[in-house]
Amino acid sequence: MACRISELVIDAADPERLAAFWSEVLGYVELGREDDSSIEIGPPDAGFGGPQPTLVLSPSNGPRPGKLRLHIDVNATDRDQDAELERLLALGARPVDIGQTGAESWHVLADPEGNEFCLLHARLRPLRGASARGAAR
Repeated sequence: MACRISELVIDAADPERLAAFWSEVLGYVELGREDDSSIEIGPPDAGFGGPQPTLVLSPSNGPRPGKLRLHIDVNATDRDQDAELERLLALGARPVDIGQTGAESWHVLADPEGNEFCLLHARLRPLRGASARGAAR
């Protein structure tokens, strides 16, 4: 037996704003809200427990302790990397300099609250239910 990542929890000063941003980035929808104002978003046709993890945006008023030790990598599914970069920037992502040389095949970005994530070069096939597997090369 093995484990599978079912959800990622991200502390957020403004869960509404981050839920809206990541929903647009990933094509997710709101799945639910908790009494503590956490918002869970995930794939529209699968939800929690599906082939992709959901995101839980949890309210936090505490200061961010510095660079996160974990970040999200994303890949475009229906356009090339340059077009996807333009889309992400229009949604509110911003470029981040973490010492890249400029020769990398990925872009380092930050979401509206400054959480770093990377846009990778490869285009992945969109998931179509649990049977979809692998990347388009």
